[in-house]
Amino acid sequence: MFVLAINGSPRIGGNTDLLLEETLRGARSRGARTEKIVLNSLSYSPCQECERDNYDSPCIVQDDMHLIYARVRDADAIVLGSPTFFGSLSAQTKMMVDRFQCAWFSKNKRGRDFFSREKNCAFIAVQASQKQEYFAGARTVVRNLCATINGVYRDELFCPGLDEKGSSLKHPEFMQRAFDLGERITTVNS
Repeated sequence: MFVLAINGSPRIGGNTDLLLEETLRGARSRGARTEKIVLNSLSYSPCQECERDNYDSPCIVQDDMHLIYARVRDADAIVLGSPTFFGSLSAQTKMMVDRFQCAWFSKNKRGRDFFSREKNCAFIAVQASQKQEYFAGARTVVRNLCATINGVYRDELFCPGLDEKGSSLKHPEFMQRAFDLGERITTVNS
């Protein structure tokens, strides 16, 4: 099984990054092959909503998003991680999600599905606030992305009260839940 983690946090070594690493450790404990993509290290532009046909790939814009499209297509499971900013995803994550508009268009308007194989999906989100309702907007966006890539939204881990970089390490319950999520994402039948 191939488990792909996508880190949408601008902070390397931050809470999202640490939780994703623990999730991948859990997946590897079940024999999965893993990879992590850090969105902040890639170069990609926002969606132009061009609605042009492109038969070789979902998008005509040539940038680092094609790496993401390829990995998403190959993955058996995807774990997306993002801090919540203003009740939604980080800018890096939201821009990546928006770039799947071409896949939505191809699938729903042209009848071509670039991500035809079903995959397990999970979402990890962190925020400084203690308000659980602030995760709702981000969850909705991620669920829509999962539907577009033929992913089944199987699991989530929401970690409130994490503001300081690396403070997730002071919460062993969050780290354990991340490890457990990694194990579960490899064992759920698609």
